[in-house]
Amino acid sequence: MSTTTLDLAIVGAGAAGLHTARRAMDRDMRIQVFDAHARIGDSWRERYRSLRLFTPRRWAQLPGLRLDIGVFDYPTATQLADYLERYAATFEIPVRTATRVQRLHVDAEGLFHLALDTGEDVVAQRVVVAVGVHHRAVVPTFAADVDPSIRQLHSLDYHGPEDFAPGSVLVVGAANSGTDIALEAAAAGHATVIAGRHPGQVPGNIDTPIGNLISDIFIRKLRNATSDTEKGRRLWEERRGHGVNLVRNHLSDLRKAGIRQVGRVAGVEDGRPVLEDGERLNPATIVWCTGSRPVLDWIDIPGFADEQGVRHERGMSTVVPWLAFMGLPFQYSIASPTLMGMGRDAEYVVEHLLQPAPVAQAA
Repeated sequence: MSTTTLDLAIVGAGAAGLHTARRAMDRDMRIQVFDAHARIGDSWRERYRSLRLFTPRRWAQLPGLRLDIGVFDYPTATQLADYLERYAATFEIPVRTATRVQRLHVDAEGLFHLALDTGEDVVAQRVVVAVGVHHRAVVPTFAADVDPSIRQLHSLDYHGPEDFAPGSVLVVGAANSGTDIALEAAAAGHATVIAGRHPGQVPGNIDTPIGNLISDIFIRKLRNATSDTEKGRRLWEERRGHGVNLVRNHLSDLRKAGIRQVGRVAGVEDGRPVLEDGERLNPATIVWCTGSRPVLDWIDIPGFADEQGVRHERGMSTVVPWLAFMGLPFQYSIASPTLMGMGRDAEYVVEHLLQPAPVAQAA
């Protein structure tokens, strides 16, 4: 079994991982990035084909390389995936694709060991985990009671209208992904119902030059809502557990498309979803747009997380010195898990990884 020794190992070659890698390389750190996907950007290529981000070009591109879309355009998921792949090639970032980290642990001397699915062992002085948060689908427990004749899928597994069974479609979850999928179902000729609490909406049309410029106001608001401000902490508590405001889609778009809006799905009776007002629905397809979680069970470090999530201060572990995370919800600001906030977080994390090891808090 071969062993590689590094200053810094980065797990995940998405935007957060590449941001971190580029900054670490600028500081002459000996690094390597590991990603389980076959190609850089595949986490975006796996999303539904019609997905278009609501991060404008000036906020979506990484330092030093232009994203080749119009000044006022928003990238599709495929465009962003291809851009990330080109970014890594342009700056010769050492990424090992199709390489999964099966286990991460720390030895008695404080060195990190990464066991790869290739049988190799990597030893690193520092580790950044940048695997993203959208990997494990969250669905209500009563989904198991839905009649087998009804096709069920999660938004993480949805690719396009071919995934719908013939007949009506129920989309559970009324935030951005849910409304995207509901509009696509209606456009494909399916009678469509969308269930869930309306999360609020951004006024105006972001897909106009004026709307694009106005979106800067909201982006800066999210970036300024940080964990070290009372306003930021209050906004995070208000948003915790709720969908992000609708950005591109609006309630008027749903009405124009003939989509019926209903309240929360409360359970299942006789194999059919039942609303909180008692109405029973009979869809041919249910799409659960009910959130997702990261997969971190490969991290074999006692106490690195608790019931609230990863224990950290601005991405730096408060349990293990020189262990850091990128892309966490509210890592520093509301924008932290988005393209709009990752660059600032990467700069902070790399700077602190270069400092002497702090004294870890008790687990």
